[in-house]
Amino acid sequence: MAEVISVRFKEGGRVYYFDPAGKQVPRGGRVVVETARGAECGECVRENWDAPESQIVQPLKKVVRLATDADIRRAEENRRREKEAFGICEKKILEHKLEMKLVDVEYTFDNSKILFYFTADGRVDFRSLVKDLASVFRTRIELRQIGVRDEAKMLGGMGICGQPFCCSRFLDDFQPVSIKMAKEQGLSLNPVKISGTCGRLMCCLKYEQDAYEYLSSLTPRPGTPVMTEDGRGVVTDANLITGKLKVQLNDSDAPPREYHRDNVKNLRERPRPAAAPKEDAAGENEQAAPAEKPRSGKAGRSGGKPAGDDKRRQNDGRRTGRPGSRKGGDNRPGFRKNPPQNAPKSPEKAEKTGD
Repeated sequence: MAEVISVRFKEGGRVYYFDPAGKQVPRGGRVVVETARGAECGECVRENWDAPESQIVQPLKKVVRLATDADIRRAEENRRREKEAFGICEKKILEHKLEMKLVDVEYTFDNSKILFYFTADGRVDFRSLVKDLASVFRTRIELRQIGVRDEAKMLGGMGICGQPFCCSRFLDDFQPVSIKMAKEQGLSLNPVKISGTCGRLMCCLKYEQDAYEYLSSLTPRPGTPVMTEDGRGVVTDANLITGKLKVQLNDSDAPPREYHRDNVKNLRERPRPAAAPKEDAAGENEQAAPAEKPRSGKAGRSGGKPAGDDKRRQNDGRRTGRPGSRKGGDNRPGFRKNPPQNAPKSPEKAEKTGD
């Protein structure tokens, strides 16, 4: 365990841990901390508390000081300058005719760098834009391309539920969301109804997914044979939340009856296999080990002679040109040597050709 404080630099942004260095920081207080981008002024969202070591990313940076009135004024001045830089950058984008949309501008606390966040459909060559912006602001310029979900997080807005975006309020990281979650939760697969303002699947599909997975493991699916108090039947409909099932009995032509999942028995579940019998000391259940194959086929054919003798024999044949050598191409397997032109023909062949 280590004593830390939770600091956030932007509204709705990610929360970072810092070492208070013996200082008592109240919730909502402003602090100046050292980050990878230099000194930054942030807001404490959780006062001193003990965090487990598994949640801390080492090395843990320390709090430089509690923010003074001058630090707070400087941060507010940076917010004002960011709005001016936003308008200037938009004009430069139009002048360079770049297919990109500017989303946000951020000044570092010490004014050593300006970050421009933008979205685009593909890759954008903004080298000339960076040079133009550097000549205007006389400082380091950095352009970062972000996705549509990050854009919604920065800009904020209202969701279809009537509440502000979850990503701009309390979500620190984006969790992966798939269409499979909508299917398991019984939602409409219409992209308009399950997509957020950003055009991606709604983040709230992840909130109840664990509960639906647990209930799905307890509830028989439609088409599952079950045993009820009235006899065998097949599930025709299931409600994961209430646990109510509609079962069509096999021996009845009446409409499906309603049962609770705790009052039926799933006939598709298989009993667990019995444990395998243990081997006794005498090894009665042991299987005979297969005979080990010879490592060299030549050694097996030569009556168990070591393979080195066969290799030596082949090497000797290569030097002398005896059968089995590769240099003597006429003696290779499958190579047919042409007979001499004046060679006498065999008697059998002579009879066939009429010689």
